[in-house]
This record gives sequence, C-alpha cells and structure tokens, in this order.
Amino acid sequence: MQIDDKLIEYLEDLSCFTLSDNEKIRLKDDLQKTMNNIAHLADLNTDGTDECCHPFEHANIFRDDEVRPSLDRELVLKNASLKNDEMFIAPKTIE
Repeated sequence: MQIDDKLIEYLEDLSCFTLSDNEKIRLKDDLQKTMNNIAHLADLNTDGTDECCHPFEHANIFRDDEVRPSLDRELVLKNASLKNDEMFIAPKTIE
C-alpha cells in the first residue's frame, strides 16, 4: 500500500488534528515504513504452523479470589469534602 498526501489529509481530518508540514512528512514516512514491514509478513513461510489466537500456550492466568483486609472506611472518608456515611459524593458527570 502506498501512503500518499491524500491519505494523510484524510487521516488528519478524521482525527480532528491539524498537523504541520513537518508532522505530515514524518507521519507519511512512519506509516509507509509500517506498511512495508507488514507486507513482509506475507513472505514468511508458515507451512506446518498451527493457527492460534495467542502466540504462547497458557492456562488459567487468573488468580483465585481471596478475601483480604481492606482500608478502614472512616479513615478513607475522613478528609473527603463531600461524603455520606458510606461513600464519596461526586458531582454528576453524565446527564
């Protein structure tokens, strides 16, 4: 894939960023190098390689839940500017 100025302008518009001329040149070069590296993947010999979704074999990587002591609620809420008996009170952020 060839990275051209039209694609860079499209990406600039899509991302709502304004890039300087130097940034556009650098982005164009970086994207072209990335696409060239990805194109080399097609040249790899993968005969006899099983398909997988993860490069390493793994079992259950999650630890068991265990109840442990936590922070004291009164101590945590001690310096809060807005609170009730159980929790912090924060201003509404979504209407």
